Amino acid sequence: MPEFEKKYKKTSHELHDEELIAKDDFGETTEEIEKNATAVLEKYDREANVRVYKGISRRIVRVLFVLFSLYSVFLLFYPGEIRMERASFVGLIVLLVFVNFPATRGGVKKVNFIPWYDIILMGLGFVSYLYFVINYRAIINRGIMLTPLEVWLGVIGILVTLEACRRAVGLPIVIVASLFIVYAMTQKSLRMNVYNLFYTADGIIGTPIRACLNFIVLFVIFGAFLEKTGITQFFIELANSIAGASSGGPAKVAVISSALCGMVSGSSVGNTVTTGSVTIPMMKKTGYKPEFAGAVEAAASTGGQIMPPIMGAAAFLMVEYVTMPDTVVTYGYIALRAILPAVLYFAGIFMMVHLEARKNGLTGIAREKLPKFWPLFLRKGFLLLPLAALVYFLMTRTMAFAAIAATCLAMAVSMVYKETRIIRINYTDENGYRIDFSRFFDALESGAKSTLTVGVACAVAGIIACVITTTGIGSSLISIIIGASGGYKIVALFLTMLTCIILGMGVPTTANYVIMATTCAPVLIRMGIPSIAAHMFVFYFGIVADITPPVALAAYAGAAIAHGSPMKTGVNATKLAIAAFIVPYILALNPAMVFVDTTALEVIAIVITSLVGMFALSMALEGYFRGPLQALLRIVVAAGGLMLIYPGTVTDLAGLVLVGVVIALQILKARKAAAAA
Repeated sequence: MPEFEKKYKKTSHELHDEELIAKDDFGETTEEIEKNATAVLEKYDREANVRVYKGISRRIVRVLFVLFSLYSVFLLFYPGEIRMERASFVGLIVLLVFVNFPATRGGVKKVNFIPWYDIILMGLGFVSYLYFVINYRAIINRGIMLTPLEVWLGVIGILVTLEACRRAVGLPIVIVASLFIVYAMTQKSLRMNVYNLFYTADGIIGTPIRACLNFIVLFVIFGAFLEKTGITQFFIELANSIAGASSGGPAKVAVISSALCGMVSGSSVGNTVTTGSVTIPMMKKTGYKPEFAGAVEAAASTGGQIMPPIMGAAAFLMVEYVTMPDTVVTYGYIALRAILPAVLYFAGIFMMVHLEARKNGLTGIAREKLPKFWPLFLRKGFLLLPLAALVYFLMTRTMAFAAIAATCLAMAVSMVYKETRIIRINYTDENGYRIDFSRFFDALESGAKSTLTVGVACAVAGIIACVITTTGIGSSLISIIIGASGGYKIVALFLTMLTCIILGMGVPTTANYVIMATTCAPVLIRMGIPSIAAHMFVFYFGIVADITPPVALAAYAGAAIAHGSPMKTGVNATKLAIAAFIVPYILALNPAMVFVDTTALEVIAIVITSLVGMFALSMALEGYFRGPLQALLRIVVAAGGLMLIYPGTVTDLAGLVLVGVVIALQILKARKAAAAA
């Protein structure tokens, strides 16, 4: 069975509570839902489009991936010269990409088959990196004076890496990187470009790969181990126990569970399919339209990349690019400052689905079909210990230590076996929670496969970053944007937003962030916006491309599961995620939202006023509060909401007055209607 199929089918078995998804309730059996989820993954998630191996070939491939994970961890404890270790890391990634990913999507996949041309490409790419690893000292000593063989091996290495990226990530990022390479060729010689792109620590093996090797791999492996503990099922059940019975409960369950799962996965499409295969049918049964149900799951799942503590892979790169005066920027520093924007993002979606449910009179799930919170928490709450440990160690120790310690704790948690008269905890292999040797290697294999996509995207992002820095095009872009903005921050922010969204339509968040961090973020910083706020701004708008039409992969995945219109789902998801389009402007114009130059009292005030402001915006967008909102009142309450979200005493007071007046009018109107009835 292919790895993606095994991974997600197993997850589906863990997630599908028979009381919640029985065929007579939703019209689909568990097998049908699993089959649909698998098809959606293959269509919208590159990681799902993999070769099929069975028997001895499957075992050999499994060993290769396990060894890759172990080698990546080994490099952390016994690092060599940076170019040697990074080149070996990327070389193995390129090799395994060709082992795992076929040249094209779809069609009938032959079992245990790699075509001859893939074997040749795989060999050429691996030999290019292997030559670099073996001869790195001589190459470093000679510098730009490469031999003709080294020039051609560098060219081959670059081209094969681009092809590997096309297979694992997609064509758009390859096109962007290729255009940058063509531009570089007009500025410098072939030998100079090959040296910069392939043989220096500024190109393919540059900063993105350093972050991938030092941090991202460990956290990806941690996520794989945490998944084996059954925490995804726990998150779904926990969300059901909290909000399942309320008005429009299944949609609220989708928001809560996606936020919780997103803390671990950080993958928009994967999160949409994994939790959406459960929550979307529940939402449709409750009365939500397919396009709205798919949009809720897509918008909530996309927020996983901005949800601490793990967030998306690009957040690890932010540690490398953000510089703050008199401050050592750590991942804990980044994650802490991402909390309030993330809370506002999910609060906005939660409020929207609540108002949508009230407007349409939608109900929740019968309480007798739902787990009870405290019994559930007492039975499975210990599954949260690895996450709690991760947060603690991120704040007190290094990222590597935090990831390794949390991974070890995840394995320990899976071994829990306790049986008393009051509480019975019996997580055995039958339930899929205990990590034995087989599951241990499954986690390492899964972590390695997840690393391939991120790693090869980081390698190609390094190409783009190298061209920007070595050709001076970055300075030219900065001058162009500053000139076009006329020196106005809001105009520069708007132009940057458009660039991020357009690039993000085909470029993964990781590569998108690297491009924007090296081009647009410096523009915003030069215009007086603090570094952390500028980088958060480009990070956010790189992420929302997953739900912004016309290319909105997470929304399309949600639409496929919901059997709805992809474009309508994308439009609804964009509307639900309105906070993602507003909050970045606020934190850029007033960095108090990311706890820069502020006090504890101001932070408390920001939290309260921002949440009220988000509710006001939700009222305006839904056109409902205790009854339909007239057009004029929608405009007034939207203005009040924006004023409340923007930190400032004057704007907060004005916003409170406007929102308060609208709410009071709606309450009076509802009471009169009730009295008349």
